[in-house]
Amino acid sequence: MDTETDPGKDAAHTARWLEPEEQRAWRTHLDASRLLMHQLEKDLQPFGLTLNDYEILVNLSESEEHRMRMSDLATATLQSKSRLSHQITRMENAGLVRREHCDTDKRGLFAVLTDHGWDTMRRVAPHHVESVRRHFIDLLTPASLAALRSSLSPVVERLRAARGRA
Repeated sequence: MDTETDPGKDAAHTARWLEPEEQRAWRTHLDASRLLMHQLEKDLQPFGLTLNDYEILVNLSESEEHRMRMSDLATATLQSKSRLSHQITRMENAGLVRREHCDTDKRGLFAVLTDHGWDTMRRVAPHHVESVRRHFIDLLTPASLAALRSSLSPVVERLRAARGRA
């Protein structure tokens, strides 16, 4: 195969390998991200929620009329429409959300936070915020948090632009 049919063929020869300090920073970021998400997920388990469930509840609770178009919710939560549909089905079965048809677009659907979903969000949010504080915020100084935000903002901007959500 040539490089036209196998674009990765010469990648090893042209790769800009990470310097040792870059590698340590990258691996620390990966470890911190994975371990933090694992812990936050674990802390939501007693409430019968996953981190994905909680993220959907947050998005709906912060939206006008506690509703979002399914396509917008999929974009906001970085999920495929199919994966989100399965997630919403599980959350519907738990009484947290419901689907409603869009009056102006017969193919469009809204995910809507139910009263039970709103009550769940209000009950769980203080525990989740405490978990975020305990495992992340309180371990860093205000200056470190500002530097982290400043450092990661270009990454977020580049990746959002690549997804078409700048």
